[in-house]
Parts: sequence; C-alpha cells; structure tokens
Amino acid sequence: MAPCSSTSEDQITFRTKILHRHLHPVLSLPPQPRISPSPCINYSTPNLTSIFDTSEMRSILDSHNIDHRDWLFNIMIQSSLFNPSIRGHRKFICPDYNQSMEQQREITVKRIEYLSDRGVFRGWLTGDTEEDELRKMALNEVIAIYDHSLAIKLDKEFRLQRREVDKPNLWECGIGPNCEGKNLLLMASQEHPVSSLSALSLTSSQCFTYSDPHLSETMIFDTKEMRALLDMHNIDDRDWLYNLVTQNSVFNPRKIGSRVFVSPDYNQCMEQQRELTMKRMQYLVRQGFFKGWMLDNGAEVELRRMALNEVVQMYDHSLAVMLGAHYFLWGGAIQFFGTKRHHDKWLKITEDYGMMGCFAMTELGHGSNVRGIETITTYDPNTEEFIVNTPCESAQKYWIGGAAKHATHTVVFSQLNINGKDEGVHAFIVQIRDEDGNICPNIRIADCGHKIGLNGVDNGRIWFDNVRIPRENLLNSVADVSPDGQYISAIKDPVQRFAAFLAPLTSGRVNIAVSSIYISKVGLATAIRYALSRRAFSLAPNEPEVLLLDYPSHQRRLLPLLAKTYAMSFAGNYLKSIYVKRTPETNKLIHVVSSALKATLTWHNMRTLQECREACGGQGVKTENRVGHLKGEYDVQLTFEGDNNVLMQQVSKALFGEYMATQKQNRPFKGLWMEHMNGPLPVIPAQLTGSILRSSQIQTDIFYLRERDLLTRFVAEISAHLKQGRNKEYAFLLAYQLAEDLGRAFADKAILLTSLEAEANLPAGPLKDVLALLRTLYALTILEEDSSFLRYGYLSVENAAVVRQEVIRLCSELRPHALSLVSSFGIPDEFLSPIAFDWIDANSWSSVQQ
Repeated sequence: MAPCSSTSEDQITFRTKILHRHLHPVLSLPPQPRISPSPCINYSTPNLTSIFDTSEMRSILDSHNIDHRDWLFNIMIQSSLFNPSIRGHRKFICPDYNQSMEQQREITVKRIEYLSDRGVFRGWLTGDTEEDELRKMALNEVIAIYDHSLAIKLDKEFRLQRREVDKPNLWECGIGPNCEGKNLLLMASQEHPVSSLSALSLTSSQCFTYSDPHLSETMIFDTKEMRALLDMHNIDDRDWLYNLVTQNSVFNPRKIGSRVFVSPDYNQCMEQQRELTMKRMQYLVRQGFFKGWMLDNGAEVELRRMALNEVVQMYDHSLAVMLGAHYFLWGGAIQFFGTKRHHDKWLKITEDYGMMGCFAMTELGHGSNVRGIETITTYDPNTEEFIVNTPCESAQKYWIGGAAKHATHTVVFSQLNINGKDEGVHAFIVQIRDEDGNICPNIRIADCGHKIGLNGVDNGRIWFDNVRIPRENLLNSVADVSPDGQYISAIKDPVQRFAAFLAPLTSGRVNIAVSSIYISKVGLATAIRYALSRRAFSLAPNEPEVLLLDYPSHQRRLLPLLAKTYAMSFAGNYLKSIYVKRTPETNKLIHVVSSALKATLTWHNMRTLQECREACGGQGVKTENRVGHLKGEYDVQLTFEGDNNVLMQQVSKALFGEYMATQKQNRPFKGLWMEHMNGPLPVIPAQLTGSILRSSQIQTDIFYLRERDLLTRFVAEISAHLKQGRNKEYAFLLAYQLAEDLGRAFADKAILLTSLEAEANLPAGPLKDVLALLRTLYALTILEEDSSFLRYGYLSVENAAVVRQEVIRLCSELRPHALSLVSSFGIPDEFLSPIAFDWIDANSWSSVQQ
C-alpha cells in the first residue's frame, strides 16, 4: 500500500509494516489541517427560568457549613494537585484514572498533605462540639465529590487515630512538612509493619477451612448435556479457544493460591492495555483464529464465528470489541454494503489482518439517530471522486473503535448530496493512515481518552476536510453514482432505501445480546460457587456458621437471576438461529427480536453483575475477582448499537404497525409469536395457587394477556393522539410509557416461549425436570418484578402475594441444583476467579509471597 490514495503496494509488505507499527506506535503526528467549526448543531445554554432562588434551595439541601464547603471547593480547584484540565472554554478537576494503582495511591497521599497544610483537618480530632462535627462532615462531603479514594483514605486514617487518645494532635496536624508526626501514613505502618510479617511463622489453624462444594453437592443430571443445550453449537471450537487462551503467556496467566487464572491486567494504563490487545490480536491471527471469517459463507461459518467471539468476550471485552470493529463492522460493511469489486479488493486482506479497518458511523451530535448524521459527501464528475467533509464540530466521528492509534481505513457513513439533492445516508471507504502510521492529508484524529471500561480499545474521533476518494469507494449494493454523476438505485423510496441500507447491521445487536448472557454466566458462576463455600453467622450457640446459599434471602438474590440467565440463553440461541438463516422475508422478524433481546439481555447482565458483586461482599470489589470490574467493562452495551430505551420503542412501533396492517388488510396476525391475538382473550383464574402457577399454559396465557392488552392500549392511545391532529412521531413520543411496557412484554414473552421450546425437545427425565423448574422460576419472577401486572390488573394484590410465596419455594427447590447449573455453563476454571474456588488459599500469606 502506497500513499493514502491507493492500495497498490504488495499486501504482504504492507501487512508487515502494519504489524510492526501496532507494536511500536508512532509517537509524533504530522501537522493537521484546521477545520473551522460551522453551525450544524450548536450548544445552547439551558435557559434558567427558575421560579425560586437556587441559592436558597442549596442552603436547604446542604443544610450547614456552606462557606466552608465553598472554601474547600476553591482550594481544590486552584491547585494543580487535583488534576485540572481545560475542555473547551471550561476548567474541570477530577483524578486521572488512567494512572496505575500505585500512582493513584501516591497522588492521594500528596493531596492529603496539601489539604493538611491548608488547615482542612483542623479540629477533626480535637473538636468535640456539634459545630466541629458538622464542619468535618461538610468538608468530607466535598472531598467525596472529588474522589472517593481520597475520602476513604481520610476516613480510615482518622478513625484509626481516634483510638490514639493520648496523641490526637498528631493526626490533626496532618502529614504536611511542618507536622510533628511528619507522616501519618508512616506512623500507621510503624504500628502495623508489613515487612516484619515475613519473619513470622504463620501456621494454618482449624479456624475456617475451605470445603469444596463438589464434595457435598449432588448432581442429578448430566452437566455436559445441559451445556450442549446452552451453548447449542461449536462446543469443540469453543474448547479449542479456551485451551489456546489458558496456555499462552500473552493472555496474562497468573498463579493465585494453587490455581492459575487468565484475565487482562487492568492495573495497566490505557496505553499498555491497548498494546497488549494488539499483541493478542496478532497471536490469534497466527493461530488461524480468523480463517474463513471473511472469505467463507454459510450458517456454519457464522455460527463458528459467533461461538469464538463469545469465548473472547468472557476473556476480555476490549479484545472482543477490537476484533468486532475490524471483522464484524468494517468487514461486515464490505460484505453487505459492497459488491464484487469491493469483495475482491478488501475481503482477503481484511481476513489476513493485512490492514486494520474501523467503522465511522456515530458522531458527536448523533448516535441513535443515524439518519440525522451531519457528515456530507458530494461528487465531482470532473475527477470521478467523492469529497467527504466534516462541516461542523458536531459532525466529527466519535467513539470510533481502532481509530485513535491503529486503523488504516474506515467505512464512513455520510449524507450523500448529488447535484444539490440529499440522497440520504451512504457508506464510503476512506483511508485514514498510511502503512507507516502517518495520518492522511486533510484528516484529523484525536483520542477519546480514558473510559470506565474498554481501555484496551483505542476509541478515536475523526474530522474530514474535503477528503477526496475514488468513485469506486462508494459501497454500492443499495445505490450507486455513475461516472457522470447520476444517482442510481432500484429502491426509489428513501425511507425503504435507508431501512435496506441498515438491515445488515443487525449482526451487532445479535452478538451483543448473546455475549451479555455469557458475562452473566461468569458473574453467577463466581457468586454461586463462593456462596457454596463461604459461611456467615450461626443459628444457635456452638453451631457451625451457615453457608451463604443456605440463607433463603441469598437464594432469593441469586437463583431468580440464574433462572433468567438460562431462559435468556435459549432466547439468544433462537436469535442466532434465525439470523444465520436470514432471508429478505425474515429481516423484520430479526430486527424486532434482536432489538427486544439486545435491550432485555444487556439490562439483565448489568443487574446480575451488580447483585453478584454485592453477594460476594468485599471480595466482589477486587479486580482479580472479575465480577465488579465486569460492570464497568460491559456497561457500554446498554447503548452500543442503539440505546436500549430507543430499541424498545422500535419494538413497540413494529407491533403497532403489525396491528394496523391486520386491521387494514382484514387478515389474521402471523409471525412475531402474535398468533395468540387471533384467538379468544385468555382467562386467568380468579384465585391462583402454587400448582396453578406452575402450569406452562397459565404462564403463557398471562404473558399473552399482558402483551395483548398493552398492544390494544398502545394502539388506542396513538390513535387518540392522531385524531387530535398530532403527527405519528409525536404521538409515539407521548405514549412512551406504554411503548416501554409493551416492548418488555414482547421480550419476556419471546424468552418464555423459546424456553418452552428448548424444554419440549427433551425426553422425560431429570434434565427436563430441572429446566421446567428454571422456566417456572423465570416466569414467576417476571410476574413479581414487573409492575405492569398489578398496574393494569392482570394480577390481583392477593394473587401477587401467592406469586411471591411461590418464588420463595422455587428458590428452595432449585438450591440443590445450583452447583450443577453453574457447572453446566462449561466455563473453564481459569476464566473465573479465586473466590470461585479456595478463596482462603488464594488470600493466604504464601499466596502473597508468590
């Protein structure tokens, strides 16, 4: 590949240069052209038309010591120790979370010294009046707003010094240079010297010993059979990749206690994490991991790709996103939006990782609303070139994975303007770097910076200043432009053309939905294993402490989430199966189901990780135990490939359209599991019992009743707004609450029905019995948690109480199978964490010395 305008250089040479640059990134960038901002989307300061005095309201909220608070705010804002940064025309302060753990600890101590020198802690130990206490609380609240670590450090050390009643002034003086104690942290370490521990002989005693739950828990079904149901496909390929990851040093294996675990080192800075992500990509390329990903076709190829991606997701989200940006997004765009000329030129080099692609759709001013993006492309018939331009700051491409440091090419989504007419959003191939890593002329690239997760991904921002590209770089499967500048498309309706254009992007939602469930499995496998070995409190004197999972309250926290995860696994499998067998006729079904499940499954994942974190207590906070850290890594899935709330509204709009079509065409409902609308209204017994609630027919009937009633209400509300003269979009906007309820009802119904289908295909036996138990717990948990069942009268208050009691009984019945159920996930021990196994050994002094 030669300069930025062509790709004629030998691909092997180009690939060698790219691989070298990935591991030795360019430190300096060429001068960039200046792009003047123009008013597309302007920031407008919100009008403060307050009917009350905000200062008075603040005095009510803060209650006390407002002058002291403002004094401390000012001290922190004016010091460079608090990491001030200028963004736009404003100054902000917050800690630099891209620093390593050691660096953050060091700067925390320096900040304490600074605050001490300025008298912030005066009276914190010696003051004993109410006024002293309130001042201390006010200042601590300000510190907590700035940095929780700083607040925690202060709280811990001041409480420690409270015990030193004979020398309180030592702490109050602080750790500044004029302090008599000089260094309070040093004093604390002298009282409890860590280094001296190495000389001690720490012998184990029979205080609390780890007991492997496998030795006491019984298994009544074959976990391999259950895993085959859950994973559904490519189990050998999954195990091959599990083995590959656990055996290579590039995946950061580390011995903790007597076990080895693999996961990225999240204590590394953003730059180090990115470098290792690229090394892992290169290792997978050498191992033939991506063979056939671009050049082969068919359902089997796609299912293998999905299976391997699910394994990568469980290891590291950054690695999965980077390979997804290159193969699924860039490569998928070439496959689906391009034609033969693009396939011949790009697919092989993409599969070989001979270049690196990214996907530039999202902009600073437009995310979910793709149709509104502001990047503009025009055509010059004299040179047969397209001209791509960023007309204003809000049109800059944002969050583009791979763009900040590594990508050489991107697919740019842009408005296409031909002869003064806007033809809508189209996709173009644009080279953004040459083989030496130099940014191409008339292009600017900036780093999006540190994030709450995914710091192994170099998300970037891109500006285009009238960048010229060949006419052939238009991805033209939907529309084309002739050499003389004539716009050509077989789809004349721009709305239909836009829909056809975006239809292939459904693959992203499919992958996100399914991968989120695998992360829930990691959290549950960890928390439930821990709960099967960790004990707390005894029920009577001299009796042993009770296992966490033997507490009904702990069962209630985790087992309904386990049942949901099983049910959603089957729904994810159904989604994959219809996607890989897709036809033009099933595009609508895939769009609706993938939207509903992407939202529901990712919401479930975040809730599951949070509950698992809490269920593991303090151990859940440690990064090495994964559960807490995974929350930050996967939170982005709630807005990846569409905001979840927007997706749910799209589901409701689709159901509304289907309803109106049946009325207009006088035909029955068909598809989307809506056939129940053709029959009589389901009748739910007035008085429910546990046995009635366990009936699959009752469960489906009440789910059908809920969806049917909500759809009828939604149609009626939209129709009422239309009769009042409002347009359809405004009507949908006003009916958002019903839209969200209906979207959830559709998703819950889909999950229940796919669970029943998985269960129905099994012969009678323990496996089927356990699945029936899980499915019932899933259904009743939805009945209990979703307020729409009470709000709209599908359940009476009395019946809701029956449901709640039955959920408790179901949790108790599921408890003996908990270990078997998480073992059936098939996740290797190395992919879990120390607290899932012998957590005493993992935290022993000998483990520290390792």
